[in-house]
Formats: sequence, C-alpha cells, structure tokens
Amino acid sequence: MSPLKMTISLFICTTCARWSTRPHPSFTVHSFSPATHSLPSARRQSSTSLPSAINGTPLSKKEAGREKRKKFIGMAKAVDRGQYTHTYNPLKEGGLFVAKSGVPRQIEEGKLFTVLGIESSCDDTGAAILRSDGTILGESLASQHSIHQPWGGVVPSLAKSAHEDNIDNVIQTALSNANMKIEEVDAIGVTVGPGLEICLRVGCERAKDLALRYNKPFVGIHHLEAHILMARISPEKYNNTSIPSDKSMSRAMEFPFLALLVSGGHCQIMKAHGIGQYSIIGGTLDDSLGEAFDKTARLLGLPVGGGGGPAIEKLARTGDPTSIALPIPLQKRKDCDFSYAGLKTAVRLASEKLCIERDVESAEQLSENDKANIAASFQHTAFRHLEIRLNRAMVIVSKEDERISTLAVVGGVAANNELRSRLEKLCLDRNDPWKLCVPPPRLCTDQGAMSAWAAVERLLVGSSDSAEGQEVFARYPFVDMDSST
Repeated sequence: MSPLKMTISLFICTTCARWSTRPHPSFTVHSFSPATHSLPSARRQSSTSLPSAINGTPLSKKEAGREKRKKFIGMAKAVDRGQYTHTYNPLKEGGLFVAKSGVPRQIEEGKLFTVLGIESSCDDTGAAILRSDGTILGESLASQHSIHQPWGGVVPSLAKSAHEDNIDNVIQTALSNANMKIEEVDAIGVTVGPGLEICLRVGCERAKDLALRYNKPFVGIHHLEAHILMARISPEKYNNTSIPSDKSMSRAMEFPFLALLVSGGHCQIMKAHGIGQYSIIGGTLDDSLGEAFDKTARLLGLPVGGGGGPAIEKLARTGDPTSIALPIPLQKRKDCDFSYAGLKTAVRLASEKLCIERDVESAEQLSENDKANIAASFQHTAFRHLEIRLNRAMVIVSKEDERISTLAVVGGVAANNELRSRLEKLCLDRNDPWKLCVPPPRLCTDQGAMSAWAAVERLLVGSSDSAEGQEVFARYPFVDMDSST
C-alpha cells in the first residue's frame, strides 16, 4: 500500500450502508395533534454532562469524555439516554405537529400532491419525484461504487466531492423522468441525519436553496425513519405511473407495528407507534449487521464498492452454511440487543485456521470453495442471531400490545434474499402468523424515493420544517417513547 493510500484509508467510514422559524408567505402554519401523549422537544442540551473530576483529580476533556462513555458500556448504541444534544422528534411540546413551512394546499383540498426527495447521507446521490399515493413518478441515482472500491470502504471526502459533482444532474434527471419542472413540485424533502455530515450538507443545502427560491414546503428527513416508512407504501404503487383511480392513499400496513432496521450503520428493533414516535426494544452493542458483512467481505478479499452485503450473499449461495462452526452471539443474554463484534472475530480466527491448513498466507488466497463456506457459515450464524433476538421481541410485543402483528424489515441488509426468506418463515410459523412487509430490494438501499415518501408522511400529519437555518446531524437518535414518558 502506498503512503497516500494508507493515509486516506484512515478516513474510511465503516458505518455506511454499504445513514429560521418563519413560514413561507404563501402557506399557512398549521398545528395537528396526534392521538398520543406528548414527547419532549427534539433539540435540547445534553442531560448527561461531562464529569469534571474523579476523587478530586481534575480531568481533561478527553478523559472526561472517556469516563462519560463508560456509563453506556454494555448498552445498545444509537439510543438516547440523555447523552445527545440533538434527537429526532417532530412533535413539539404538547404533542402537536407543526407545519413551520406550511403544507401543500392539495392536502386541504383532498387531492394528491408531489414531493421531490433528495438523499446524500453516505455514498449515493439520489433524487425522486413521488406522488402522495406512493407512486414513484421519476427517479435518479448516481452511484459511487467505482470511486470507493479501491479503498475498501467509503472515503468521506471523496463521497462529498462526488455528491457536489452529481447533485444538480441527479435532481434534473429525476424531474425529467417525471416529465415535470421544479416549479410543479409541491414540496421538498431531504435527508438531514444521521449520516456523514459533510455528505448530508450537500443535499441539504441544495434542497434548502430550492425550497426557498420556489417557495415550497420543506421537510428535513430522518434517514432511519425514511427506511421504516418505505415499508408502508402499497406494493402496487412501485413504478406505477398510471393515473390513479382513487385518492385513498392506502398503506401496506398501519400503525402500530414492529420494525427491524438492519443496515450498514444501524441494527435496531423498535415499535412504531406513529410518525416520529418509536419505542426502542433492542439495538446493537457494537457492530451493526451491515458492518459485519462489510468487514467479512474485506477479510475474504471480495469487492466491496457496492457493499459487502451483496458480495457475501452472492458467494454464500455456493457454500455450506454448516461447514464452519461459529458461535451465536449473546446466547446467555435474554434481551433483544445484538452484538456482531465477537462473530466477526470468530470468522477471522476460523479463516486463519483454514489458512494454516491450506498453507496460504491470507484468506484472500483461499480457494473459492473455502471462501464460499466461510461466507455461508458467517451469514447463517449472523441471521440465526438476528432470528433469536427478533423472535424474543415479537413474543414481548404480542403480550404488550395485541394490535401488533405486522413486522416491517427495512434498511440495506433487508435486500438480502436469504434474510427475507428466513424472516418470512419466522412470521408464518407462529401460532398466530404475522404479516411481513419488506420493500423491494432496490428500495431497501439508499435512494431519493425514501426521502420523498417520508416527507409525504410528515406532510399528511401536518409536519414540516423551516428551510432557513436547517442543520444536519451525523448522530440523530430517535426519542425513545418508553424512556420519555
């Protein structure tokens, strides 16, 4: 590896999937009250301050931060316990949704409307025009696979530059594919977090500029909620550009439901009560499932420009999932949290043992059959861990709320066909079978339609943001309803 390549590799992101208050003068500010209790404000000062000293000994800022983090060892990541300055909650004090930049007039008239959605949270630049019944009218996606392939992961600075080069063309292509002009779009939604901050900013600034210039309602989208809400689009709406026969805006499922989010940066189980209203049941203690796929793919020398998940899935099809014994994580821990760091280490150790037996120096030099067996064994064990935790969550939820019998599986890893098949069986093989809702594989990964649809959902409950002064957030956890009541 050259010195330059070694330096840049230090900045590779391993958590990507491969995540003014003045209203516009032409719109009315609305307040809507959902049939739920109120939640705390989404933006607040951290309630967990840094310790200043231990046993009278002053701490540096770095030491104080380390001591603070010790409080959360053994707890699921990306869950707010008072340590985050910014959390996501579109409900304001009193449990009201507020349309800071208004809503499309078509909502009050009972008519369909259109939204331009923009996504730039990681390494793909996406835009889509989506009608409020879920129909995708036009979309465009600029992939960065070839840019990041040589580095074995996403390089944030390169991703940012590619977003800047592609953003205008991607938006224009989506509009052209929908046979529309920007003036004809009724609202604009853009991902504002979580994700790579310098990448998020590219899409957000462009969306803000368009919303202010053309006087459009603006919605700052939570990337993970956008993944979750994609499962609510009725399947018949995918790529259906015909004129709708009705304006019922039917959904594939209604709230409440159980959601499993599996991506490169996140792994969570949560109850979805409504827009912006989630209860966290389980999360990863260390690595996400997608991250474990990526690192296993790199261990085997597989191409990861398009994400380690697809590479492992393809290779695993020809392997024996029982050929290598790997430990299922957290067998003694009877909760719904995940851990993939230990499994990742077990795969590495098993690979090293196989290398000694085959007299080769690295896993990359193993035969295709050996690699396929490693990939299949890893994937089987990773999914078995997920099945055990998810089954436990389904049992808990069924006892707590008999209304919940639907599972939404979302995020980039949800595109894996083996996982989809196994979770479908998990839902059907119950005394009272559950309904499984999973978006098509191409809509599980990051793209503009998810931002557009999340904006539709927010606007329909009367929630929008002010484009002026909108920020982006690298870390942006949900407010946990169970811990906030």
